[in-house]
Amino acid sequence: MTDQYQAFAKSPIGKLVIKNLGLPSPTFLERFESVTPVVKGAVLLGAAPASTLSGAIAQILANIHANSYAGNNTELQQAAAQSGLNLNAFNDGDKESKFKAVIFDASGIQNSEQLHSLYAFFKPIARQIQASGRVIVVGITPETAKTVKQAIAQRALEGFVKSVGKEFKKGIAAQLVYVDDGAQANLESTLRFVLSSRSAYVSGQVIRVSQANTVEIDWAKPLAGKTAVVTGASRGIGEAIAHVLSRDGAHVICLDVPQQQADLDRVAAEIGGSTLAIDITAPDAGEKIKAAAVAQGGLDIIVHNAGITRDKTLANMKPELWDLVININLSAIERVNDYLLANDGLNSNGRIICVSSISGIAGNLGQTNYAASKAGVIGVVKFTAPLLKNGVTINAVAPGFIETQMTAAIPFAIREAGRRMNSMSQGGLPVDVAETIALFASSASTGLNGNVVRVCGQSLLGA
Repeated sequence: MTDQYQAFAKSPIGKLVIKNLGLPSPTFLERFESVTPVVKGAVLLGAAPASTLSGAIAQILANIHANSYAGNNTELQQAAAQSGLNLNAFNDGDKESKFKAVIFDASGIQNSEQLHSLYAFFKPIARQIQASGRVIVVGITPETAKTVKQAIAQRALEGFVKSVGKEFKKGIAAQLVYVDDGAQANLESTLRFVLSSRSAYVSGQVIRVSQANTVEIDWAKPLAGKTAVVTGASRGIGEAIAHVLSRDGAHVICLDVPQQQADLDRVAAEIGGSTLAIDITAPDAGEKIKAAAVAQGGLDIIVHNAGITRDKTLANMKPELWDLVININLSAIERVNDYLLANDGLNSNGRIICVSSISGIAGNLGQTNYAASKAGVIGVVKFTAPLLKNGVTINAVAPGFIETQMTAAIPFAIREAGRRMNSMSQGGLPVDVAETIALFASSASTGLNGNVVRVCGQSLLGA
């Protein structure tokens, strides 16, 4: 659905009205195009003293051929040189240079006093980040810190990053990446994602990278040779997921109820995939999914996207509406996962990706059933992740206001509030959810397990 307010905001009179009334001013968000580099502009790199992740960051910047800059930091220069990254000199007094991305290695911060290094680095260049730019802080996982003071300081990074995401405007996204000890080699897929326009509607998020085996991939086709099942694939977000996974090289089995066969056939034809028309709540759904995937070489990726809403206040909700939403949105995921994991239904290094919602994080009026189901999906991720073996991972995305047929049916005032109540001042697109799922689906994302990433433009709900 067209965002008429955003179109108005781009017009000369719209700009004047918005400025005078202090209304939200949505910025055009750059989204991924296959012919573009990972970062379309200069990257400024900084680091706190004694930081340990700069070498890994520099290596990734070298891999993507980023036009990289740094100030007078000897440790950083040495780390870059060892990684083969050519760092251009940046004068701290230079107010003219503009950067598409700014990365700060905060792993060396040992106590709260040393948090000043964040201020010292970002304050002078806060206005030099381009529209649709990226701010990335990389730290160590607080739970793995060597001291309590270090853990406190590393945890403080989250408040800083989320505040930056709300302050910098212009479609600039800010992310915090926590890296476990020894997980530097698992950082690349995450850093590529948060640097690129794939993360256009992801901001204020914390992504945790753990140590795991590394896998070499073709970054142009990271899912080449993989088989993916996407539930609820006939339209909306599910359709976008199917397209993005196919674009990245996967054979996609598009799954939905038999009543959606025509749309399933259309989506599958567009991407060269196949279809599986079944009821995801049926007792034998897991068995049928495994059988369909075996015909394509076995299941590598399953995306649990299928879901419904049946909104009523609790006092007015009939029991069948409660049971229906819980069954489709949550219980079906549990049953399918249980079958696949108990019956070798996933190939080694497989991926389970769930679609939750910010309603599952913040709750929502008239959605006790939906919010409970989506909070349960987060529980599936958190409590399944430590039990997985053979390189299998499980993660979730939690969409906010996404422009779909479902949100188009929301009453005007509520729809506009949903669009504007985030740092981007606009709704997201189905492709934004799909790009984040593609991050988790990548064979290179072996170090991502148990994450829940919101795709909500840093919504005020549950922030």
